[in-house]
Amino acid sequence: MGHAISAVGRTSEVEATAIAGLRRTSTPVHDLELVEDDGTWPALADALSRSFAAPRILPADHETSLASLLQLQVGARSPLGAIALNSGGILLYDGWLRIFGGSPCPALALPSIGQVNGFPVPLDRTWTPTQGLIVAHDVLGGVYLLNGLRPGAGRPGVPGEVIYFDPATVSWTRMRMSHSEWLAWCVSGDLPRFYEGLLWPGWRDDVLALRADQGIAVSPALGESAVADGHGTRTVVAMADLLDEHCVAAQRRGRRLDGALGRYPAGLIPG
Repeated sequence: MGHAISAVGRTSEVEATAIAGLRRTSTPVHDLELVEDDGTWPALADALSRSFAAPRILPADHETSLASLLQLQVGARSPLGAIALNSGGILLYDGWLRIFGGSPCPALALPSIGQVNGFPVPLDRTWTPTQGLIVAHDVLGGVYLLNGLRPGAGRPGVPGEVIYFDPATVSWTRMRMSHSEWLAWCVSGDLPRFYEGLLWPGWRDDVLALRADQGIAVSPALGESAVADGHGTRTVVAMADLLDEHCVAAQRRGRRLDGALGRYPAGLIPG
């Protein structure tokens, strides 16, 4: 399944800075253990660079990314922790898929994983995303969520499994993958096949022109008509509005989403 994500034994600049900062403070040893990496991030970055996914790794803000990692309480040895600590997000397929990093990227208006999931500010060590964690959005308003220890009502799958909110059916579906397996799938070249029938001629250029806080609304709705057949219209809308539309559509069908599909805070773009 694509390129293996394995340790290569190097330390990232962000990790080194974070470790130095923690050691200058009265930081619990556990936090230092979270920041230390065994080469996961360099290996992941290498796999991305060699993939078919046209990746763009966005720069991290050290302080914000570290706060996200500590709030997640996962180690930088895991792909989830490595992305949180070392990136401001990852764009795949010219921005069709937006994977959230530990800090926002104002230049592209991509929120952080903390902003999308409503992490407490400042850091609250008693808070955990027990129901699940949104890890990525696609341009159509699809949502990839990592199930927590107690998945929300109406969500399929088991703890630790990535599930997908499908805008075409306005319901959750199982991916039957762990987070690491999902990342490998994302860079394997299989992802376009997942969206077969939804990709239109020139979709890459259309998506590349968007900010990361924008999506594409399809009319008639995705569940009523294929996008790729050339019929219907596609409109650029704010991601926040697109996600709200999906929530309303799900409620009309009597489906409980048990929580928001993600938050996009105002003021992501510098004035």
